[in-house]
Amino acid sequence: MGVELKDLVKPRRLSLEQLGGKVLAIDAYNALYQFLAIIRGESGEPLMDREGRVTSHLSGLFYRNVNLLMLGIKPLYILDGTPPSLKSIEIERRRAAKNEAVTKYMEALRSGNLEDARKYAQATSLIKDYMIEDTKRILEILGIPWLEAPSEGEATAAHLSSIGLAAATATQDYDSLLFGAKRLIRNVTISGKRKLPSRPVYIEVEPEEILLKDLLDNLAITREQLVDLGILIGTDFNPDGFKGIGPATAIKLVKTYGQLENIPEIQDKLAEIDYEQIRNIFIKPKVAEPIEPRWRGPDRDLLIGFLVKERDFSEERVKHALDRLEEMEARRSQSLERWFR
Repeated sequence: MGVELKDLVKPRRLSLEQLGGKVLAIDAYNALYQFLAIIRGESGEPLMDREGRVTSHLSGLFYRNVNLLMLGIKPLYILDGTPPSLKSIEIERRRAAKNEAVTKYMEALRSGNLEDARKYAQATSLIKDYMIEDTKRILEILGIPWLEAPSEGEATAAHLSSIGLAAATATQDYDSLLFGAKRLIRNVTISGKRKLPSRPVYIEVEPEEILLKDLLDNLAITREQLVDLGILIGTDFNPDGFKGIGPATAIKLVKTYGQLENIPEIQDKLAEIDYEQIRNIFIKPKVAEPIEPRWRGPDRDLLIGFLVKERDFSEERVKHALDRLEEMEARRSQSLERWFR
């Protein structure tokens, strides 16, 4: 879910090419869910190998990262650790929503409604343990560094952005801003042409940038007040928020009263939630110790062995992608050599 700040932010469109040479701290679980939801067949079925193991996530990780590396972007993936206990309600809500989506997906398949089947299938995505191991393995073979967070992955990603180790956090969730990311880039892992649900229309999904400083300046609030605003709307740690309070009302209340404790009309409900702990999750999150990331470049033979021989990927497509990457890296190297002559 995440906090819904869409109505308050003013993103700036940019191209992936503009991120060349930059380190992006990517929220790995967010990216995996995107790949699992989008990379599916006509009736919504995920990609699978001969043993019935889902490979949609591997397809996304391989082809998207090849594209990023071709552009000179340096991805650094951050994996989730143990979620805060306050997230249990949201986790259970998501589980129930997935179960409902599975039921609707099966009904759509039985009725032959492939459009609805694909729509509901996207909401059934579930990250399983073997997918996490797959993720670590393919990133290592691609020569892309990854880091396991002690808790929320996007908190560590935001921290790396705030201390300058990463140029930006890459995720779809606006929570990254509450965690203190100086720069949030959305649509990094899902940019390109996408079909609108239930409509024969395709749109171009482009990356967009949101700067925390600009957001706070435009709203005339502090980051602490942004966290309070998120609590009013609803976060992963109090998903229901406060009844009747949307983004527009929340910003008025925060600017009028300064902080949650001073808003008269919410005091009864406020006493029912651990808002101080929620604040601390965002303001003082558990984060991993920063590392000095290194990008080694992909191991061609290991990639072909893993993707083609073990997971039934098309050998021609995998080799073509790697050829394109090698050609781009060769051209980039030649350009550097000419520069220093």
